[in-house]
Amino acid sequence: MGSRKVTSASDWQGRNITVAGLGVSGISAARALAGLGASVTVVDGGSGAAHEERAARLRAEGIAVRLGDAESLPPGTDLVVTSPGWKPTSPLFAAAAEAGVDVIGDVEVAWRLRGPDAAPWLAVTGTNGKTTTTQMLASILQAAGLRTAAVGNIGTPIVDVILEGDDAYDVLAVELSSYQLHWAPSVRAHSATVLNLAPDHLDWHGSMEAYAADKGRIYEGNHVACVYNVADKATEDLVREADVEEGCRAIGFTLNAPAPSQLGVVDGILVDRAFVPDRQKQAQELAEISDVQPPAPHNIANALAAAALARAFGVQATAVRDGLRAFRPDAHRIEHVADVAEVAYVDDSKATNTHAAQASLAAYESIVWIAGGLAKGATFDELVTGAAKRLRGVVLIGADRALIREALARHAPEVPVVDLDRTDTGAMSEAVRRAAELAQPGDTVLMAPACASMDMFTNYNKRGEAFADAVRELGSTRA
Repeated sequence: MGSRKVTSASDWQGRNITVAGLGVSGISAARALAGLGASVTVVDGGSGAAHEERAARLRAEGIAVRLGDAESLPPGTDLVVTSPGWKPTSPLFAAAAEAGVDVIGDVEVAWRLRGPDAAPWLAVTGTNGKTTTTQMLASILQAAGLRTAAVGNIGTPIVDVILEGDDAYDVLAVELSSYQLHWAPSVRAHSATVLNLAPDHLDWHGSMEAYAADKGRIYEGNHVACVYNVADKATEDLVREADVEEGCRAIGFTLNAPAPSQLGVVDGILVDRAFVPDRQKQAQELAEISDVQPPAPHNIANALAAAALARAFGVQATAVRDGLRAFRPDAHRIEHVADVAEVAYVDDSKATNTHAAQASLAAYESIVWIAGGLAKGATFDELVTGAAKRLRGVVLIGADRALIREALARHAPEVPVVDLDRTDTGAMSEAVRRAAELAQPGDTVLMAPACASMDMFTNYNKRGEAFADAVRELGSTRA
């Protein structure tokens, strides 16, 4: 049974399927598969009140749940559907391999459930910028009058969307993580992009090569366009290695003037030299840089990637402009909080790795940088070297702040550094106050931590909220 590929809703009837993980995607997959007539068992190594509550709800729907044992394969299993975060080295998957049972992800389930007239997928991945680009793309598609949704890793389980039916959408904007792509061997997008590649999640993938290979799966079988980042050669290399449909084109995006078959920027205008009748002599104006908010360089790159995917789908230039104008990014993504005493305060708590922080730091000329948290094995020499000339001062917080302090001592010894040795709820308020003391009129106090948040906060959202609250508190005292 393990090698049989399920390709239609009726093929799930009567199967014994184990779903790994009791999170959002696992619950979605379990309910969908049970609704299609499969016998479903959800396994999760966790326990506690939250897990018991979720398990009780599923059991009430006739779905078996096994808590506290995520290693052994339930008897009779003929397919495992995994949540994205489960590592390929998990004992459950070793047991499945020994039993000859396939392991796929919820994205693969969604792909196999699609009917012949289902909406095509425009797919987005990359180390950073995935969510923003996917949301931009959905905004552009909506401006073109198309029925669409931003789905996948972005928060809406894609299985739920697929089960709405083939006629519910014209096209889907699909964010895919490297985890999801690893478990989705059959996905074939209309067009796709890898925005950038930098070391991340290497503990999950095992190596940078394996991480890049999983990202590159997004290009497999593309029909119209493989969109890559001209400034990141690794993304173009993935295009070259992909097995695509005949006639599929490589389309680059760049912050410079575009060559033929590229989108780029000329005199403050986003232009298209890829989807025009004469790529050698013509360029189509799409939007102005001011139509993109915030107009930071990395966000302009996101906009160009989104525009390329939309243009590959046949969207008119005016819809690109209107969609970008209508779009506003989610909170904690290079978000301007307030100006206090002629200093701008910007929240980029979502910059949880060095690659994201590098892009954020490049957007401002004179910065007091608030950084630190859980480094997840990252090093900071390259980040500090690139940002050194922009730094007015640095305030360090979090468990691994010493790693950043040491990089600053090596590469920016003249920059004043405040090292806050506290992790209580008032730490962010002090960090903002100390940053304000370092800042001068015209500066930007930028929280781009380059680290994960879980040493001090529940998640990056809570960290960003703490920063914004501290900025507002500062403003009230200086009003």
